[in-house]
Amino acid sequence: MPPLPPIPRLGRRTLLLYGLGIAIVLFSLGNIIWSTIHFNRIGSNSWSAANSKAQFISEGSFSNSLRHSANEAVNIVKFVAYGGMFPENHDNENANAIIDDRIDSNSKDARQEESVNHTDESGSIIPFELSVNHLKLITHAPGKPPTPPLPPHASSSVPSEDFLPVVRPNEVTFRWRHRPRVGSPAADAARVKAYRIIARRFVGCDNCGSKGDGDGVLWDSDKIVLIDNEHDNDLPTSIRWPAETALDIGHMIEWRITLWDMADQPSTSSWTKFAVGPEKEDDWKGEWIVHAIDMATFHFDRKGDACEKWYMRHPLPLFRGLLPYQSLQSFLHDDDPLVSALLVVSGLGSFRATFDGVPLSPSGPVDPPFTDYSQRVSYRGFDVTNFLVGDDNVGSHVVGITVGSGWWDHRPVTGMAKPELLANGPLTVIAQLYLTTASGKVHITMPTKGSTATWQVSRGHIKESDLFTGEKIDLSTLTEMEGWDTSSKWSIAETKLSPSQNHWSLPVSYITNITQRERREKLSVMANALDKSEMTTRTTRKGYLASPIGQLFPSEIPPILPMERIAPDEIHDLGSGRWLLDFGRAFSGMLYFDKGLPQPIIPHNNTYPRAHGFGDASEKQWSFITVVYGESLEMTTGDINRVLVAGMGLHDGGPRHNSEPEGAQDNAFCFPDDHDGILTQKDIYVYPSESITNDMFSRARQSHFTTHAFRFAEICCTSEPPTNVHALMYRTAMQEWGTFDSSSVLLNGGYELVKNSMRSNLLSVQSDCPHREKLPYGGDLIANSPSAMHMFDMSAFYKKTIRDWMDAQWDNGAYTETSVWQDLNDYAGIGKGAGETVWATAPPVLTVRHMQHYGDLDLLKESIGSHTRWLEFLNKEFDSGMIKKGYDKKLKTYRGDGSGLGDWLALPVKDTFLTHTGFYMASSRCIAYISNKLGNAKMRKKSVLLAELIRNRISSLYLWNGRDTFTYPMARHPSTPGPEMSLFARIVPGEKRCAVLKNWFRRKGEIWDGDEETLFLNELDSSYAEQLVNAGVLIKDDENYLFSNSQWQGFGEGIFSIRYALKTLSDMGFHHIALRKASGIGFGTTEYMLTHNATTMWETWWRSEDVYSRNHPMLGAIAEWMSSSVAGVSVHPTTVGGRQVLFWPRFPKSATMLKFASSIQGTPVGDFAIAWRFENLPEDKSKYDSALVTVRIRLLVPPGGSGMLRLPLPSSKTTKIRISHTNSIPDLDAARDEANRKCMNRRKHGLGFHWNWEYDRQRKKWYTHSSRKSIGTACESFLFNLTPEWSEQADITHDVVSRTDSKLSAGLYDLIVTNWKLEKEEEGTGRLGNIPQYFHPNYNPGPFCNDSHSFDWHIDDATHII
Repeated sequence: MPPLPPIPRLGRRTLLLYGLGIAIVLFSLGNIIWSTIHFNRIGSNSWSAANSKAQFISEGSFSNSLRHSANEAVNIVKFVAYGGMFPENHDNENANAIIDDRIDSNSKDARQEESVNHTDESGSIIPFELSVNHLKLITHAPGKPPTPPLPPHASSSVPSEDFLPVVRPNEVTFRWRHRPRVGSPAADAARVKAYRIIARRFVGCDNCGSKGDGDGVLWDSDKIVLIDNEHDNDLPTSIRWPAETALDIGHMIEWRITLWDMADQPSTSSWTKFAVGPEKEDDWKGEWIVHAIDMATFHFDRKGDACEKWYMRHPLPLFRGLLPYQSLQSFLHDDDPLVSALLVVSGLGSFRATFDGVPLSPSGPVDPPFTDYSQRVSYRGFDVTNFLVGDDNVGSHVVGITVGSGWWDHRPVTGMAKPELLANGPLTVIAQLYLTTASGKVHITMPTKGSTATWQVSRGHIKESDLFTGEKIDLSTLTEMEGWDTSSKWSIAETKLSPSQNHWSLPVSYITNITQRERREKLSVMANALDKSEMTTRTTRKGYLASPIGQLFPSEIPPILPMERIAPDEIHDLGSGRWLLDFGRAFSGMLYFDKGLPQPIIPHNNTYPRAHGFGDASEKQWSFITVVYGESLEMTTGDINRVLVAGMGLHDGGPRHNSEPEGAQDNAFCFPDDHDGILTQKDIYVYPSESITNDMFSRARQSHFTTHAFRFAEICCTSEPPTNVHALMYRTAMQEWGTFDSSSVLLNGGYELVKNSMRSNLLSVQSDCPHREKLPYGGDLIANSPSAMHMFDMSAFYKKTIRDWMDAQWDNGAYTETSVWQDLNDYAGIGKGAGETVWATAPPVLTVRHMQHYGDLDLLKESIGSHTRWLEFLNKEFDSGMIKKGYDKKLKTYRGDGSGLGDWLALPVKDTFLTHTGFYMASSRCIAYISNKLGNAKMRKKSVLLAELIRNRISSLYLWNGRDTFTYPMARHPSTPGPEMSLFARIVPGEKRCAVLKNWFRRKGEIWDGDEETLFLNELDSSYAEQLVNAGVLIKDDENYLFSNSQWQGFGEGIFSIRYALKTLSDMGFHHIALRKASGIGFGTTEYMLTHNATTMWETWWRSEDVYSRNHPMLGAIAEWMSSSVAGVSVHPTTVGGRQVLFWPRFPKSATMLKFASSIQGTPVGDFAIAWRFENLPEDKSKYDSALVTVRIRLLVPPGGSGMLRLPLPSSKTTKIRISHTNSIPDLDAARDEANRKCMNRRKHGLGFHWNWEYDRQRKKWYTHSSRKSIGTACESFLFNLTPEWSEQADITHDVVSRTDSKLSAGLYDLIVTNWKLEKEEEGTGRLGNIPQYFHPNYNPGPFCNDSHSFDWHIDDATHII
């Protein structure tokens, strides 16, 4: 054998290159193998990153910083979400208040405990925002004002939190959300492998018991393994307290959760707590107590009308209870010390509680939350342990309760709300104190009882309280009674009754001779839900006629708290001692005077400006200051427009008297004096004394029980404005977790209008407007609940809402229009007590959406009976009811003008038959959906069949004329909601979808000649008019200028079809048309609202100065469309509990329309996020319609969540789509902070919407005004600030072309779309025109209307139920 050739000797450099080459090859092979394994095919043509080495974003910090978790959440989301307008001179204190949105369970101390005590844990998944029954502990309300000076003998202790969740013993369900640990492997954070819950008895003092992990443990779930060699289970949406482990009423419980990641590494949350409160009537030792004089006004024999009796109950009472030192000591022993103390309280109408002179919470308005108080009343729990332990707290203690009228006893005027139909009685409270000792023994003390020495009542400092007008606060009495709720001012009760203030007497028990059944039957007869002959009770004609009080239960939702503290943008001197404060945007709340009010003055000639008078005080020469609130300024006077915010719509039309004649309210029953013909939002601070001291108004701080809707406030009359005045923005304190931003100022501005309106209207119920009615309407909830659930955690709130409607349901099964019956539009329903069909269908629709977002199976079980009764009612009464309303079965005489509310406030004809019948179908689909989730196959099958029968009936009628326009048979004009609702809700048969879609584009706009628009044109210079014509805003007909609503460049849709239109266009391949509608200018757009200084959504597309609300989220469905379609993230239609989202970004054809968009969608799992932008745009903007560009997309999925990725079809044959991921969690904090800083800076510099119309009152002419505003400011997502190491890209072009959704597991993804072809937008035939190219016979509308998956509704699809 010949010798082998010699082995060549390799130099260092050669070896190095060889080694590097081998490493590259191995790395590439590794990534190919990894991608093959983890981007595995799902079915035939999809891929997944089920175990991806990826990253995720969640609300909160990903480092072990000491920041408050909600602060971190807000820093992540606020820079793209803040819905107000930053003034240029925004003070630092207010800016911090905006950022520091501390409303979750993880306080700063808790985060510190996490970072210090759990540093030995390295688990990738950190649990945060722990909740029980959807409720989180709130340590500190983010807008909480400074504590006013306390009485000299007030306690030095402070409350532990601003809201303590309270549960009933047998209803305890745990939930939490997830975020990953910075620097951990992303693959480890993909799913939760195991969990463990530990719950222990709370010990509220340092020296009275151990806080060790093993001490006082009530329940330890042990480690529950979800994923191992034998199991592969997802984490449950909730964990129930074990039934075999009893909970004692009065105990407070601490609990925490440990999660194990896929590497089996643990991470433990900080401790949070809740309390266990009374459940049954027998659990209450206390009883409802009341001032004896107030109770007497409800006796049948008491003389006087309702208004006279209402005044007899003023000033409002104060209640206080004494816990004597000796009584406290009798419960306690050295070997069994006190470890916790729980005070449970409720009060009707509203209440605020103190302990030893210290307020226990900054809540007050509508607390307890608005319900039918004759059926359900909630109570609060307060941890008062701090006040009872320690050497500084030896002695007797006093509980104080201040009350306001609320919904229980407000002024008996009637209008758009009807208080006479609400439960009504004297102001009353109930309370008791639970003391728990180290042994676990619970003692009940201080129960409210009538005619016992423990509790006392007196008239107090609130002279008047009304939900729609405001409060009159007696500062003299406030000063005189200082310390009334401390033991130092406790005195023996007077035996003689007196209506005087500071006269303490014994309360009496609440008494009524009316039963709940009697009250219910009386209302049922009034609503025509019951024939009078069928009544089983007789009307009570003697005794006490106050309403019965319903069952007490723990508060189901967080209280209404101050969520933001806002400094005024500007303060204007209006003369005569009147000051106008402009806060830059509208919201609900009241003013807070940090240092009190300055001294009042008397205006010249003793003539007070309109609405600022107080005749009674003037006659007696008392000093007073008034605060009047409003959202806009009256165009002819410059004063606050009080008409648009008039309570219950009671007004005289304002200075112009267009909508109502002068004196319209002169004879209105119980209309308040000094309101000058308009039921005004007005607080009065009065000092009933002729003697004047320099500091007599220094104690004024705020009203407590009435929220006003305002941007502007007038203070009168003082020689100088108050110093350090702020506005407190109040709303129900649920988490705000949804955001949207884009490059479009118009889209951003519209989103902010909706969000600001939502914030204003979440006051224990989701109201239509926060001033006029304040009522929860079913139609409004159906229309805008998708937007609300995008923006906020509505889990607890909507569960309460559904229960409210279940309480209101009549015995015959009919649901009402509002969640508390108000007899407002029953004429529009099918009769027998049913609200208008759409409005009355809100409960089942909301239940389905709740399941989709929050996964609460208990709610389905609780509500299925009521929803089934509603469907049975429809089955029995619908056809006959519709015939009685004038609808013939074949619709041969129907002209689209039937009885009903339909697509409310739409500009075209409202097709009420379609909405009535469509929502009958939706009710059946809801029962089918719920039955399927509950495993009731029989009910599911029956309901599906019924829904299909109704769908076929609609289709046969609406296709009968052969025109394929999906309108009623005899239609001569377009109606709403026709094709848009029927396409979205899968009503149109599959073979007709493309034809109906094409014919929809035949629709045109219409001329609009509304009153205010006509007057505007009459008072507009022709030069401005010509500019508006050139801009496409006005139409010129001969020499006449005309407004118009555009079908394809704006909106004429009503509250339902706006969502159907936008979603259908975007989903069926015409997203660019949806964008053009939402980005339109002129009448019928959000831009039109912005040009008239709107900061909240209007009730109508047209401008109103004296009728319609300017703070009304009814048209707010556009906000959810922006998140789901413009940015591209929404809760998946078939998911449960928000576990999975649909990532479906749609891009405009042209970059002139939009360059980037982003959104965050919070869910119970964690926060999902998306951002996309065009890159490599040409410098020459004329090529924005034709260039080849790159689209970059970032996606984030939290641990335990998943996303389905759906991308638009490639715009050219050369388009390629590639995806990559991160292997470890990058530093999101730095990226977030940098993006937040940039955005805040942009907002402060007013880079948002930049002009508005102003009215010259002297010339009576309109003119444009340029201004620097923050509303609408464009800010890019922090996701693009991240520069982590990305994996090798995987090509998914084929999946996109084949229209196959791809599943993404938890992680951070980067997608690059190359060679995306920009195109010119279709223009159609102008503002009034249609789009001929889309309904041309030879036009192919694309693959989406031919998609068989969208032909029929699927049983698990919650989105397209209706």
